[in-house]
Formats: sequence, structure tokens, C-alpha cells
Amino acid sequence: MEKDKVISGCKAVVIGGSAGSLKVLMYVLPLLQTIPTFAIIIILHRKNTEDNSLEELIAVKTIVPVKIVEDKTAITPGFIYVAPSDYHLLFEKNKMLSLDISEKVNHSRPSIDVSFESAAEVFQSSLVGLLLSGSNSDGMLGLKAIQKLGGKVAVQDPDSADMPFMPNSAINNLDPDYVIDEEGIALLLSSINLQD
Repeated sequence: MEKDKVISGCKAVVIGGSAGSLKVLMYVLPLLQTIPTFAIIIILHRKNTEDNSLEELIAVKTIVPVKIVEDKTAITPGFIYVAPSDYHLLFEKNKMLSLDISEKVNHSRPSIDVSFESAAEVFQSSLVGLLLSGSNSDGMLGLKAIQKLGGKVAVQDPDSADMPFMPNSAINNLDPDYVIDEEGIALLLSSINLQD
């Protein structure tokens, strides 16, 4: 991780991923301690099911509390939120999460681009976007929106990704603040707002 790009003033971290990204989260999340000054919102491509098995798996792997997302869920620092299957996850100006059933984007619902772009509008420079392993280009346009509005963007190092297409798409289309492997991701998340 580049030491000259310390992240401060962060209110939310949005993490997007597809094939191969769950493995990264299962490595990173157990290393996280508390996140008292920001929230983490995870948007993963997932099968259309009504169960909460992904949320339960993530909750078992971290000491950070995980909240189930329902329509009009308030975003609270110190919590992890996981986008439910078959809904786009949107961010509202009053720092609420809402669910949307409009058409799939990049063959996906939830779409990483939709959530990242929505989060960028709300959080602007207090947002960090992180894109993980995946096999399509979802997330690249969302990272561009985050960067354009002053947020920081990080991409999993394609060499460490099971499916490097998604990280490569981002790297080829924008200049990320960080290109990091699993260890670097854990370090980055653990260092956010330490100097605030």
C-alpha cells in the first residue's frame, strides 16, 4: 500500500466483486477489528435466492456486526451491510439504503456499477470504492464515478485474483489509487481514518 495516500475522512467503503471475490473477503474480514468511523457495504454478484446465507457466512467470519439490508435501512458506522440478491442496492441522500428491482445491468442485479455510482453521489470524497475478482466489467464505471467525485478507488491486483477480468477492466480504464492483493486490502481497510 502506498504510504503517501492515507485515507482520512471516510464515511463508507463500497466493495464490489463477482467470481472469486468471496475467497478474498473470507481472508480479509477475519482480520478486521472495529470500524467505528465508517460502514462497509458489500455488493456481490450472487444467485437469486431469498435466503441470507451470504450474510450469515460473512457474519461468522468477522467481529464487525453485519446488518441485513431491507428497503430503507439506515447506514450506521461500525457495521457491514451486504446487498441482497435480485435487487439493485441504492444510496439515498439521507444515508439510507434502498432496494430497486429495475432491469439487470451487466447481466446482474445487484449491479456493482449501479451501487457504486449511487454511493458516489451521496458520499463523494468521503467514499472508498474497492473492486475485487470477477469475470465481467461491472464496477469499472462505478469506480470512475467515485473517482470523479473525489473518492478513493482500489482494485484487487489481477495477479492475485481468481478471475482477473474485472480488476483488469478497471485498471485499463482508470488510474486507481491502489492496486493491492488480499494482504494489502486488509491493511488498507484497517488503516482508514487512523489519523482522524
